[in-house]
Amino acid sequence: MSKKVLVLGEVREGSLRNVSFEAIAAAKQIADGGEVVGVLIGDGIASVASELVAYGADRVVTVEHPHLKAYTSDGFGQAFMAIAEQENPEAIVFGHTALGKDLSPKIASKLQSGLISDVTEIEGAGDTALFIRPIYSGKAFEKVKVKDGIVFVTIRPNNIAPLVKDESRTGSVAAISVDITNLRTIIKEVVRKSTAGVDLSEAKVVVAGGRGVKSEEGFAPLKELANVLGGAVGASRGACDADYCDYSLQIGQTGKVVTPDLYIAAGISGAIQHLAGMSNSKVIVAINKDPEANIFKVADYGIVGDLFEVIPLLIEEFKALKVNA
Repeated sequence: MSKKVLVLGEVREGSLRNVSFEAIAAAKQIADGGEVVGVLIGDGIASVASELVAYGADRVVTVEHPHLKAYTSDGFGQAFMAIAEQENPEAIVFGHTALGKDLSPKIASKLQSGLISDVTEIEGAGDTALFIRPIYSGKAFEKVKVKDGIVFVTIRPNNIAPLVKDESRTGSVAAISVDITNLRTIIKEVVRKSTAGVDLSEAKVVVAGGRGVKSEEGFAPLKELANVLGGAVGASRGACDADYCDYSLQIGQTGKVVTPDLYIAAGISGAIQHLAGMSNSKVIVAINKDPEANIFKVADYGIVGDLFEVIPLLIEEFKALKVNA
C-alpha cells in the first residue's frame, strides 16, 4: 500500500544539506507511489523549498519563526508536531545527523511510534520495506520491518543515493503558522569556529590522522591531501585527546560516523572504537609504520611506511593526475 511520507529537510547556513536529498530518495522508496512531503523548519528558509521538489518531493510545507533560526528541540519539536498532526503521515524520514538523532526520539515518543535509527539500506518498498542498520558498533547488521503504526526512520548520510535533480519537477510550497511557545531555551547567537571546506559527515573523501601524526603541525600534510582530493579531514580520538586537533574532527564510536567513497587512515592503529565510525567506508586505505596495526584488517589497501614520507608522495601524484586529466 502506498504511503504519505514526511521528510525533514536540514538547512545549514542557508543551504540544504545533502542528507535531505538522500532522505527524499529513501522516502520515495517507502512511499511506493504515495506522496512525499518535504518539511522545512527555520527562519528565512522558504527560498530553498523548490530544491526539495527538484530532488523528488511532491510538495513542501514550511514553518518559519524567529525562534526557529537556530535549532532547539523544543522549537523544532513543536513545529514538526504541528505539521505531523495536519498531514497525518504513514511514515517519517530524518537524516541520522546531530539534529536528527536529537529530535527523532522526542517526536517518536509524542507520536507513540517506534524508531529505526541509522538506516544504511532499504530493501523492498511500501509495506514490504526492510530497513538495514548496523548493530554492535558495526560488527553486524540487522533487518527491521515495521508491522504496525508509523514507519519512522533516520538514515545515515552517504549511504542512500539521492535522485537526480530535475528542475522541471513541480510541486506546491505552503507555509503554515505555528505559535512557538514555552521554550526552555532561546538561542540568541551562535558563534562558530572558523572552519572551511567540506562537511566531514557528508564528505566523499576523508583523510584521517591518529596519534601517528605526532603534533598539531603533523595534520598539515593531511589537510593538503584532503584539499587536493576535495575531501575533509578527520581524526581518531587519540589524536583529539593529544590536542593535535579539535574534537569536532573525531571519528568513531563517541564521535562522528562517516561512510565516504574513500577513507585514508594515516597513523591510526585501528582501535575498535574508531573502526565503528568508519568501517563502512567504500574504500579504505591505511598508512602505518606497524605492519601488525589493526587498521590493516579492515583496509582495502595498506601502505606500510612513514606517513610523513607517504602523504607527500600521494599529494604529488594526485596533483599530477589532476593536471593531466
